[in-house]
Amino acid sequence: MAKILIAAHIDVDPAQREQCLKTGKPFIDGALTQEGCLCYSWSADLDNPARIEVFEEWTSEEALAQHFKNVHYISMRDHIAKFGLTNAVSAKYRVDAEGPVYNAEGQPTPSFD
Repeated sequence: MAKILIAAHIDVDPAQREQCLKTGKPFIDGALTQEGCLCYSWSADLDNPARIEVFEEWTSEEALAQHFKNVHYISMRDHIAKFGLTNAVSAKYRVDAEGPVYNAEGQPTPSFD
């Protein structure tokens, strides 16, 4: 079964981004309790004062489907909208290969061998 990754870039009013992040913790914590959630995080983009970066990792499409029906997901969307949402771009990826970044010699490598 392939893992699912989600990467999103969400832009809000820069003056409200910090408050959006702080008060979003219950939605993040709630997602992390869901079956199949391996990672769910929001962070401030240090180069763009409006941007929140979102990264998610799910064990399967089924787990992600359940997340989309969950109160934490629905409430998260409403939460972000309150902070001057100006843009949101997201994409999901089905992972067909996984490997370490560093090889046995401690060198970074782009290959999946």
